[in-house]
Amino acid sequence: MPLRFTAGVRAGGEPRSALPMHTFFQQVVNGLTTGSLYALIALGYTMVYGVLKLLNFAHGDLYMIGAFIGYFVIQAFGGSSALVIPVPLLLLVMFVAAGVGAGGLGVAIERFAYRPLRQAPRIAPLITALGVSFFLQNAVLLLFGSQTRIYHTSDFISFGTGIDLWSLHIDIVRIMVVVLSVVLMVALRLIVTRTTLGKSMRAVATDHEAAEMLGIDVNRTIAMTFFLGSALAGVAGVMAGLVFNQVFNLMGFVAGLKAFTAAVVGGIGSIAGAVLGGMLIGLTEAFATGYISSTYTNLIVFGVLIAVMLVRPQGLLGRAPLQKV
Repeated sequence: MPLRFTAGVRAGGEPRSALPMHTFFQQVVNGLTTGSLYALIALGYTMVYGVLKLLNFAHGDLYMIGAFIGYFVIQAFGGSSALVIPVPLLLLVMFVAAGVGAGGLGVAIERFAYRPLRQAPRIAPLITALGVSFFLQNAVLLLFGSQTRIYHTSDFISFGTGIDLWSLHIDIVRIMVVVLSVVLMVALRLIVTRTTLGKSMRAVATDHEAAEMLGIDVNRTIAMTFFLGSALAGVAGVMAGLVFNQVFNLMGFVAGLKAFTAAVVGGIGSIAGAVLGGMLIGLTEAFATGYISSTYTNLIVFGVLIAVMLVRPQGLLGRAPLQKV
């Protein structure tokens, strides 16, 4: 299911068709919110590819797992209409549980599905990634059924709370999604550039063998890369559940595909590129839905991918591969 929604309008406000500027800013809000989710998922794709040169097509399903974890946390604390803990504490538990759960699952996938195939031809881990994706989708289907779960966010968070800009109302959930996404992106950037783990990740991405000779634990570094990327996807799943309410076993497929598109457009392997690509795809999707038709949204989004690849194959912020002589 594509990530899309409409921003709220004040009660008694003018209809959207009568306010072209209102429509424009509404789609900007939609695009930034959706783009924030795509960017968080795309960061996992770009980190894993940067370190292992692996396209982890199971990554979108970790986003789905995170959304389910958030839903079951709500149920564990009494359900959306009868919570037994304060809402801020509930949100904290949801994000932490989804991040740790999805991150731990990502580490397990790397250990048992990808690590044995590091020396295999590249097609082997690629096919394995697709197999893991189908496994996760069908495992959730068998465990929890095919019915769609509903967060019922409005039962415990008032969508009337937020920021009013003229006739446009930006609710608190969308504000939270954008702000938290920015915080997580900045935190990841600081981890990669300022910490020992980040230096190890960059060394492993450059040359596995040289990094190992320098005393870097390559396996641990790769495992932590999977954990961080998967945790971001899990948190994004909770955000999507809070905004869109619906959670089901196939929700990670299209979202993962769009996030992969964002990573490629921005320059896969580049953290800044993943963020830029996510925002670009989110805004493209929002404006295509708002001004053209939701029927053509996917056509336009993937058309952007083709156009960027034709003009700049390495992506907007990607680096051209070095030519060895």
